[in-house]
Amino acid sequence: MTWRAQQWMMVGLTAVFIGYLSVWLPGPAAGLQFLGFELGEWIKFLGVRGSRNLFYLPPITLGLLLALWTVHWSPRRWQTWALRAVAVAVSLLAFPAVEAILGEPRSEWLLRLLLIVLVAGVALFGGALGRWPLLVAGLMIALSLAGAVLPTWRYATLRPFVSDVIGVPIGIGLGVWLSGVGHLLVTAVAIYTFRLSRSP
Repeated sequence: MTWRAQQWMMVGLTAVFIGYLSVWLPGPAAGLQFLGFELGEWIKFLGVRGSRNLFYLPPITLGLLLALWTVHWSPRRWQTWALRAVAVAVSLLAFPAVEAILGEPRSEWLLRLLLIVLVAGVALFGGALGRWPLLVAGLMIALSLAGAVLPTWRYATLRPFVSDVIGVPIGIGLGVWLSGVGHLLVTAVAIYTFRLSRSP
């Protein structure tokens, strides 16, 4: 990956992180404005279950993308392990509450736990993937597209329902845009890297 591509990769990943910590649901009052990491918990009180897990996808995709980004880095550099630690830490934003683990069906939280374990596994052992740059680039394309499309789609389908519940039209928060654009920027860089890896 070229230096410029790495710069754009960092911009995209940073946008995803900031987006997840920004307002997704811009309600009419402060108490009805929810950040990305709050939305999944709030909507369960409206009776929305199952696909609400898609709102926990950005920290998972971000963690995996950060970990995969380092597979070509030297394991002797402290920066490599520092960024891999950040990848795991970011994925913990999707960690279910203890109350959910103890009192809710496994379908509401088990997949998130397994994905966090996957992020940790890639962070610890993903260096072995460095032998297959095409595979790494392909995984990054798939993950960034999933991170861009699935949470955005779920928010778009949820918005009319929330508008009916609250009684006022609900817009699209800055966090949705930042997360989507950030993931798409990573997709573009990953496609560029994929094409470079295929070049003789």
